[in-house]
Amino acid sequence: MTEQLIIGYDAKRIVRNATGLGSYSRTLVNDLASLGTFSLRLYAPDAGRDDLRCQITPQPHVKFCYPKDVSLPFDKAIWRTRGIAKDLRRDGVRLFHGLSGELPHGLRRRGIRSVVTIHDLIFLRHPEYYNWIDRQVYTWKFHHAVKAADHIIAISECTRRDIIEFGNVDEQKISVIYQSCAPRFSPESDFQKCEQIRLLYGLPKRFILQVGTIEARKNAMLSVRALHHLPKDLALVLVGRHTEYTNKIMAYASEQGLSHRLFLFHDVPDDHLPCFYAEAEAFVYPSRYEGFGIPIIEAIRCGLPVVACTGSCLEEAGGPDCLYVSPDDAEALADAVVHTLHGAEGREQRIMNSQQYIRRFEGADVASQVFSLYKSLL
Repeated sequence: MTEQLIIGYDAKRIVRNATGLGSYSRTLVNDLASLGTFSLRLYAPDAGRDDLRCQITPQPHVKFCYPKDVSLPFDKAIWRTRGIAKDLRRDGVRLFHGLSGELPHGLRRRGIRSVVTIHDLIFLRHPEYYNWIDRQVYTWKFHHAVKAADHIIAISECTRRDIIEFGNVDEQKISVIYQSCAPRFSPESDFQKCEQIRLLYGLPKRFILQVGTIEARKNAMLSVRALHHLPKDLALVLVGRHTEYTNKIMAYASEQGLSHRLFLFHDVPDDHLPCFYAEAEAFVYPSRYEGFGIPIIEAIRCGLPVVACTGSCLEEAGGPDCLYVSPDDAEALADAVVHTLHGAEGREQRIMNSQQYIRRFEGADVASQVFSLYKSLL
């Protein structure tokens, strides 16, 4: 490989998505760029959000690419699905990486190799969480991507099994390459900044934290129900996008007299989030199903003990020293949380062991695995 080699990336989520898919894409691109081995071209339908786009570290060999004379949403969608292949060929791209489970049409016809990352197949495993139209679109995109791709990256063994089951894909075509965590999540927090964040948001003195879209699948209601069985001075902080499910949680908390112990925050800036982890006493992630569960890695990186739920890949993400309970057992969740609070026996050892476990998800190692895959295809 030479420095002139050009790799293209689907960058829509990089410039538009503030949560899981966007975080994965931005972190991986930054890690790959740090290798300095090839040129990266990030193809997006528009410039998106400045705060997200600017998280890509400026480097001479990294460039954003947008379609010319395309402004209407429908035209942008058509470009991303079909028109982009022509631009890739024009720009000399030899391999295209679909970072969010999609690939455009026409790559193989133009001699461009392709890799697609599949994050999860929750829309097939748990269709009850999606409306009918979205399920059809996601399913169509999934089947096209796994058929068109030269190779597939699954971000967990759980997702690899789902791809084989639902896509009837040869397991030799799939590599499990885990998701890495952005370096801003670390145990070395800025004490002064975190004190300012605590005051800015009015964070409670003692709290457990849950991060992620506040939707039914993420199962935050279990965390709220667990408050009945936890010390009265311990609050729950939920950070994530507001949905209709959020209203149900607020109504339940009000009915049960728990509103004063429940704190909800939406649209928290990325650079504030590490301080939420730093100020928390423990992290809970009772999701019913995930493709990986990056907030668990973020929490461990920030020095928190973790309680999560069984049933998908969360044991794979957190490792053997986190605690896991049924996604329907509020008392078990509360009991596990009690065993992670300050002063609990074994707390510090579990944190240390978990931090050692998640070293396998560090950015440089993930990037080198992806780069090796590129080399094998080219």
